[in-house]
Amino acid sequence: MNIPQSVIWEHGSIRLLDQRKLPHVTHYLTLQTVPAVFDAIKSLAVRGAPAIGIAAAFGVALSALNHPSDDIDEVKEQVLIDSGYLSQSRPTAVNLFWALNRMNEVVIAAPTADSLRENVLAEALAIQKEDEDVCRAIGEHALPLFNDGDHVMTICNAGSIATAKYGTALAPFFLSKERGINLSVFACETRPVFQGARLTTWELMQAGVDVTLITDSMAAHTMKTKNISAVITGADRVAANGDSANKIGTFGLAVLAKSFGIPFYIAAPLSTFDLDTPNGDAIPIEERDPTEITEVNGMRVAPEGVAVFNPAFDVAPADLITGIITEKGVIAPNERDIAALFS
Repeated sequence: MNIPQSVIWEHGSIRLLDQRKLPHVTHYLTLQTVPAVFDAIKSLAVRGAPAIGIAAAFGVALSALNHPSDDIDEVKEQVLIDSGYLSQSRPTAVNLFWALNRMNEVVIAAPTADSLRENVLAEALAIQKEDEDVCRAIGEHALPLFNDGDHVMTICNAGSIATAKYGTALAPFFLSKERGINLSVFACETRPVFQGARLTTWELMQAGVDVTLITDSMAAHTMKTKNISAVITGADRVAANGDSANKIGTFGLAVLAKSFGIPFYIAAPLSTFDLDTPNGDAIPIEERDPTEITEVNGMRVAPEGVAVFNPAFDVAPADLITGIITEKGVIAPNERDIAALFS
């Protein structure tokens, strides 16, 4: 089974699957500078909260390697500046800040310039390996929630290329394929940049998973007519009370699932939880370039001058979420159970 990967450290540089070109071209960028990593994150060449964090962690490693001074204070100062710069690339995905804070701690603790360079690379590799293990654990906990023959809906792309491997929301489908369990996926196209159509369908097909593409506006009709048994999505940030931010359209699926009596699950690693954010109202929602809506593949489809509202995310309230699937198991989306994960 072919499970693609999006971020690879190789020979002192980052090999990054350019997700903007999928599914037509499978192309890996070679990133050797911090600005190149920033641009890759900002432009969605790499996307998915865990993959963004991994790419940023390797960006810190590049920063250290690109400043060969023996002066530990000088190297620390520059690497921390570069880390702060990378933190400005995307505002919503908390994994970005989680990974950079973890890297910053390693930078600050390093006694020498050489040990700093060695330790930050080791830490970035550890973050990547841990995420792969976490994603597999999420898949193991999610799989018992589904039965052989189930039809499951998802939105956006929370798969292998959004993480180190396996993904979050897509992890159970890869594991089901390994074990001969038949699960069918109905993937929303995910406007405005079609991450479901371009990425989720592509990577599930690579692994031989049964997947059917629908437009976002077909979700209700599909739930009614195609015997959808559950909805599972990823998250870019989970607030302390269980409210969960994910790609725009997730909130709508949660409302529909509630109406149809269908379980609605969020799959997210502990690194996506933000206990400092009390609820969904406090989650910053990124608004993106209007051309993502007014153009398709560079061709204008809307009138010139039309006003555009283009939020990249919305928030599914905790009371619409059946359970949050983490590497530690499935929990109820409430402040008590979430706090217990970190106690």
